[in-house]
Amino acid sequence: QVQLVESGGGLVQPGGSLRLSCAASRFTFSAYAMNWYRQAPGKERELVASISTTGTSTAYAESVKGRFTISRDNIKNTVYLQMNSLQPEDTAVYYCSFEQTPVRYWGQGTHVTVSS
Repeated sequence: QVQLVESGGGLVQPGGSLRLSCAASRFTFSAYAMNWYRQAPGKERELVASISTTGTSTAYAESVKGRFTISRDNIKNTVYLQMNSLQPEDTAVYYCSFEQTPVRYWGQGTHVTVSS
C-alpha cells in the first residue's frame, strides 16, 4: 500500500518560513514526479508545486513563485516544500501527491496556519 506522510506544518507569523516534508514508501519514489497541493477553507484544492523524477525540473503556481521551493531526495524517498515569506492567504492544508495512472495518491495532509 502506497504511503505518503506529510509533516512540518504549524502556526507561523506572516513573513515567516516553514519546511514541509513528505516521506514516501511502498512504491518506486524515484520513478514519479511529485506534487504539492493545498486546500484552503472553503476553497478547491489547488496545485502549488511540481518536481520531476530527478529534481531537475520544477514548476510553481503563480501565487507562490519566488517564495516556495520544491525539492526531493531520492535516497531518502522524501519530497520537501520550503515556504518563505508566508502570508495569511497561504493558510491551508498541504498535501503531497503523485499519479500512478489512472490513480492519484494523496497523503493525509499537514495544516499550515499563517497568522499574527
